[in-house]
Formats: sequence, C-alpha cells, structure tokens
Amino acid sequence: MSSLPTPLIAHDADIARAALYLKAMSHPLRLKILCTLGNERVSVQDIVDQVGTTQSNISQHLGILRDKGILACQKDANRVFYYIEHPYTLQVIELLRESFCNRQD
Repeated sequence: MSSLPTPLIAHDADIARAALYLKAMSHPLRLKILCTLGNERVSVQDIVDQVGTTQSNISQHLGILRDKGILACQKDANRVFYYIEHPYTLQVIELLRESFCNRQD
C-alpha cells in the first residue's frame, strides 16, 4: 500500500492566497518593476525611466501590486516611493533569477 506525499501547502486558503500573489507577479511588466525595485525605495519617475513605458501604465501596475500587498509606498513631498513590502517577495525574485537568468541550457 503506497502512502500519499505530504502536500507542501496543505490548506486551500493558503493555496488560493499564494495563487493570487503569483498571478499578480506573473505579468512581465509587473515582474520587471519588482526586479527594478529590489530592496530599494524607488520613485515612480525612476521606475518609469528604468522600465521604459508611460507613467500611467506604470501607475496602473503599481496599483495592482500594492492592492495585492506586494508593494507599499511612502510619500515624500510631491514624490511617491515604492518598495517591496515583504522579504519573502525578494526571495521569490531571487529564486526566479537563479532559475531563469544566465542559464546555459
């Protein structure tokens, strides 16, 4: 008689939350924004300059990431700085980098 393996994520609510998190990150532009931020606080204009699209497009994607709890922001006078809210998001991005960047296969 074979036994089933223990699930890595056992509760449906946790799976649903993880799926929503990954869905928010899965858009190429949103992932590029996250990679641009790294562990820094970056202004919207600097994100626009780094990513290379319009400010309205960036703002839309920043809003999605903020609504999902992936990003937070800090206002300083008339500038808004965004940053990655939780260290585990940086760990996910680092794992993606290790898995998909500069591969020789």
